[in-house]
Amino acid sequence: MKRMSYLFFLAIVLVMLPVALAQKVSTDFDKATTFAGYKTYAWAQGTPAKNPLFDQRITSGIDARLGAKGLTKASNPETADLLVAYHAATDVETQINTYNTGGWGYGYGWGWGGGGGMTTTNVQKIPVGQLVVDMADPKAKKFVWRGTASSTLSDKPEKVEKTINKALDKMFENYPPKAK
Repeated sequence: MKRMSYLFFLAIVLVMLPVALAQKVSTDFDKATTFAGYKTYAWAQGTPAKNPLFDQRITSGIDARLGAKGLTKASNPETADLLVAYHAATDVETQINTYNTGGWGYGYGWGWGGGGGMTTTNVQKIPVGQLVVDMADPKAKKFVWRGTASSTLSDKPEKVEKTINKALDKMFENYPPKAK
């Protein structure tokens, strides 16, 4: 009986693990904007990552992806077609998992009656991060594009760097948006 309850718990954990570790990336844009006219961009003030190395990785990652899309970084923000800013935030989420390894009861179902069972609760602190990239048209004085990404974060810098790059790849995959 105990072996079956452990296997049941293990199966649930394995099914839920990819969901818990999944990275969420989305984009939104002004449907009335024609992106073909944008050729240059400049950086605007955002909310940089607390770690200066991550700040450098994020800005250089965005620069590389915008350059690959044909945009050139303007030396003067006043002449740029787009202003780009990013906002980074980190937080800690608490995950509570409770499971019962009790036996079969007297006809009531799993874990009822019969005794001999054990309930275990695990509390986990999970670091999460969010990255938002905004683009605005300074001449039209409006925001035209936004990309957001959120994910759990590792305590290993090289894994965080991979997470940032994966998020930026997904974010800029369909930039510029196709006109409808």
